[in-house]
Amino acid sequence: MKRDIHPRYRQVVYRDRSADFAFLTRSTAESSQTIEWTDGNTYPVIDVEISSASHPFWTGRQRLLDSEGRVEKFRRKYARKQQ
Repeated sequence: MKRDIHPRYRQVVYRDRSADFAFLTRSTAESSQTIEWTDGNTYPVIDVEISSASHPFWTGRQRLLDSEGRVEKFRRKYARKQQ
């Protein structure tokens, strides 16, 4: 491997402000902001719009489409054309 061409791989905090949720992981992402983590160390922080704490699929607040009426609507619409 060539030296000094790869981004620095380090510990980073990802923070979802909408859900007040943060987690520490390793990443090559850069950030000028820092945060003091629960272990007393300071890490770069990256704010994200959606995480597993706020995404509807993972939280169970996912909207389900009502497909029951769609089939009947389709049959009524095309039943008129056949008559």
